[in-house]
Amino acid sequence: MIYAIIVFLVLLILGMPVAFSIGLSGLFFFAMTPDLPWTILVQKAFSTTQSFTMLAIPLFIFAGNLMNNTGITSRLVKLSNVLTGHMYGSIGQVSVVLSTLMGGVSGSAVADAAMESRILGPEMIARGYDRGWGAAVNSLTGLIVATIPPSMGLIIYGTVGEVSIGRLFVAGFIPGIIMAIFMGTAVSWSARRLGYKPDRDKPSSLKEMAKAALDSIWALLFPIILIVLIRGGLMTPSESGAFAVFYALFVGIVVYRELTWRKLLDTLISSVKDLSVITMILGFSGIFSYGIVYDQLPRTLTSALLTISNNPYMVMIIVVLMLLVFGMFMETTVITLIVTPILVPVMDRLGIDPVHFGIVMMTTVTFGVSTPPVGVSLYTCSSIMGCSVGDTVRQSWPLYIAVIAVILICIFFPKLVLFLPNLVYGVAR
Repeated sequence: MIYAIIVFLVLLILGMPVAFSIGLSGLFFFAMTPDLPWTILVQKAFSTTQSFTMLAIPLFIFAGNLMNNTGITSRLVKLSNVLTGHMYGSIGQVSVVLSTLMGGVSGSAVADAAMESRILGPEMIARGYDRGWGAAVNSLTGLIVATIPPSMGLIIYGTVGEVSIGRLFVAGFIPGIIMAIFMGTAVSWSARRLGYKPDRDKPSSLKEMAKAALDSIWALLFPIILIVLIRGGLMTPSESGAFAVFYALFVGIVVYRELTWRKLLDTLISSVKDLSVITMILGFSGIFSYGIVYDQLPRTLTSALLTISNNPYMVMIIVVLMLLVFGMFMETTVITLIVTPILVPVMDRLGIDPVHFGIVMMTTVTFGVSTPPVGVSLYTCSSIMGCSVGDTVRQSWPLYIAVIAVILICIFFPKLVLFLPNLVYGVAR
């Protein structure tokens, strides 16, 4: 399997699309293992995409795109503006609050970052904000979406690692809020340094906040309803994805009445484009993951890590550093699919709760979408804002520090991460 991993990395460096790099390296593994029947290759490619739990991913992607076209997002922007108008770099703060609220709507860090760059970017440029600063803020605040449910990354991690998705969803709230606070602080500090003054001298009145919150109530209620339904046993994560689609359609057609046939068609087209790439990666990763398990790579890695240290915190820091490097070169979905079956047994051996590790891991690997050299979100936001990637990276370092601080807090304070899931579901045995 080591040779297959080398083939994968070489193909990736040569610029081959990620899905084909995974598929060809998996094919190489089967070619180098003559005692394995080739029928397994086909079976694994298809069976990975046939998982009932994985059905939640296309449903939540479709629901997120629907909500962006039903008036929910525009109302969340207004609420965010009311809450942050008195802060330095107010439009940047809108991005922080909007990402926090969009966690219950989008589920995708890259989709959220691109959406915010399109919505908030023109206003940032009109106010004279540095384009690189705007791209950095929109790109990195999108990471908040990766922890607040429903997160696509947490669904994939939970499915592949056989970890409770309900517990993962609940566990994401506190780290997500901490990240929002740290991000807001970093934006405020950099905005002061650059002279981006607040829109108004004092905070909005409680009446203004209440009115804006009431206008956005359908978006604010969604993640709460989702958790209640999953916790109550009324829905599985996949069924909650179907509910999310129905919820978005209901709000768009009945409540706000902004979902037209044209918008629905555009939403379907964009969702299919998003899903085609993800489905191909999922299918080919099944072949790759089978090779990992067949060659007992988790056991080998466990033994190697335990020779370095038996301290779970030290091992987690080593793993986080490894994931940060992976994130610089590979997409979040790919890392999650390949690395989860390797690392979850390692963490289990060390006595680390898989929910705790899942939050740390997904925050870390999602961080990679905003880091050079191939961060998808980094390039997307830079392109939309009309600046170079170098300009974005130079303005990103206060936000990078904020993300790293959140990861370290999650590592060293596991009770903080597990407080809500233990409260809602009980202590895991």
